[in-house]
Amino acid sequence: MQCPKCLASMEEHTLSTLEGNVTIDKCTSCRGLWFDIGEAEALKGKWMSDHIDDGDPSVGKQQNKIRDIKCPRCNKQMNKLTDPVQTHIEYEGCEEHGMYMDAGEFTDYKHETLMDVFRDFIFFLKKRKKK
Repeated sequence: MQCPKCLASMEEHTLSTLEGNVTIDKCTSCRGLWFDIGEAEALKGKWMSDHIDDGDPSVGKQQNKIRDIKCPRCNKQMNKLTDPVQTHIEYEGCEEHGMYMDAGEFTDYKHETLMDVFRDFIFFLKKRKKK
């Protein structure tokens, strides 16, 4: 599989959980992560998944500007999505196959902090102001 952002190859990484194994795909270059449907949610609360998002968040922020990407499974255009709980986290998703997170986004997705609550409030105010 190729990374939908930088087109480098992606490697499979399997994590063992009490509920079974979860295999995600990680870009060998930009370190973005591909999660098949349900995998990100399955790993969100698991301590052993902390190490999978080892990419540089500053690279992830640059990659996050690339929005016109295709699903690595079906090659259809992916949708820009916002996490409903942490609205500052934006990622791409394919309704049929899964989601792609840039480097640093999964770590942010896993760990909601007081700063995230404040950031989301500011993000909400800026969105409201644009309308």
